[in-house]
Amino acid sequence: MIGDQKIEHTEFGHAQHAPRSLEAVPSPTGLDAARREPAAPWHILPRTVAETGLDISLLLGLLMKVAYLHRSATLVTLMDTIKLPAMVINEVAAYAVRERMLEVAHRGANDLDVRFHLTDAGYVRAAEFTARCSYVGAAPVTLEAYVESVQRHSIQFASLSKTDVTTAFSTFVMPPDLLDDVGVALNTSRALMLYGPAGGGKTYLAQHLGMLLPGAVPVPHAITIAGEIIQIFDPLVHVVQEDEEGPLARRPLDRRWQMCHRPAVLSGGELTLEMLELRYDGTTGFYQAPPHMKANCGIYIVDDLGRQQVGVSELLNRWIVPLDRRVDMFSLRNGVRFTVPFDVWPIFSTNLEPAQLGDDAFLRRLGSKLYVGPLSVADYREVYLRAAQDLGLHNADAAFNYLREALHEGSGKPLLACIPRDLLRLVASAVQYHGGPSEVTAEALRRAWDIYFCSHTDFKTTDSMSAGMGWRQDKQART
Repeated sequence: MIGDQKIEHTEFGHAQHAPRSLEAVPSPTGLDAARREPAAPWHILPRTVAETGLDISLLLGLLMKVAYLHRSATLVTLMDTIKLPAMVINEVAAYAVRERMLEVAHRGANDLDVRFHLTDAGYVRAAEFTARCSYVGAAPVTLEAYVESVQRHSIQFASLSKTDVTTAFSTFVMPPDLLDDVGVALNTSRALMLYGPAGGGKTYLAQHLGMLLPGAVPVPHAITIAGEIIQIFDPLVHVVQEDEEGPLARRPLDRRWQMCHRPAVLSGGELTLEMLELRYDGTTGFYQAPPHMKANCGIYIVDDLGRQQVGVSELLNRWIVPLDRRVDMFSLRNGVRFTVPFDVWPIFSTNLEPAQLGDDAFLRRLGSKLYVGPLSVADYREVYLRAAQDLGLHNADAAFNYLREALHEGSGKPLLACIPRDLLRLVASAVQYHGGPSEVTAEALRRAWDIYFCSHTDFKTTDSMSAGMGWRQDKQART
């Protein structure tokens, strides 16, 4: 369990999640102990301002800004925007009416049929609220509630079996031993490094590891600290669980929370140290959480380690304390410092050898370092045939030996997982451009190879042609 007191700039498409239960993962103490614990904050419907844990001035500002957008607002609009029930909205609105900032413009027979109108003084105050912070949306939750949520759904509670991994990756082509090693690494809840040559499938593997993560986690739209708002929920990162996928008892009653699949966030070569801190926007007046904070209770991937704009040693030093203590510290512009859980499964992907990183202190903190290299001939052929089928190309099997013997062996290129699909896309594109049958030929593969690998700087086209002719002669001799 982590201490008492954690955002996204480059994201990838969300991997399809394995067909597993999406209920919250219980603590290792057991279900009976979980039932004895107090109800989680997201399962409690706040009925008063006090029960939200927020100061009424913060809620007043949100309400006034919603009304400011249209000069007036209905009770239903306020409820849908701020994500709080009618009794809380009415309590805040009543305060605004007493302060002569709002007036009731309409009240119908239905309790929800109420429209509030800004007074002249209220319009001025609402403009001031908006100028100070333009955040208009779900009311935030407290830091304490957020920390409790992360602790209850910690990635450390995730546990996998060989069956889980085999089922999730049943359609993938990769060495079984590598899959087993990945499953073992996840069960340790420690950082993982994937290393090997470019094109071997490290990024592809890392992006799809989210399929292995069981359970769903509550994610708040935003949190508040010292009167400041930090936006957490990001639709590019967090995949909301559909209502029908979970029992009613597991759905958040407090609509400030969204029940989501465990997140998977990726940062690439554009990553800088500044991106790992809270990002304050002086125009909007609120903060965006950094990528690893958005990834809490899930996976955070640092891809192409060594290609970032910041030096590798500086970047790795930034992770040493979070990896050790499983907490991270941030500062607000007003000087307030606070800690949040660093509850992610960090995955580092690099084309470098681990020894080249030159940081033994960091490497010691990695639980696993897995090599992702060239495929076996059988696996490479399977990837090649599947790609041809997906692209609607025929007779691919007949040309495979030419690809392996004449092109790969002739150039010394390893059998990397990315090559078959990339080559066959060029073949399919040539068929579309020139017309003719949708089939794979040795000549089509050679032309695609020359384009893909800049063969004039690799091995000469004439050499490639000679290798191709030799392959044809050998084939004719064998037949």
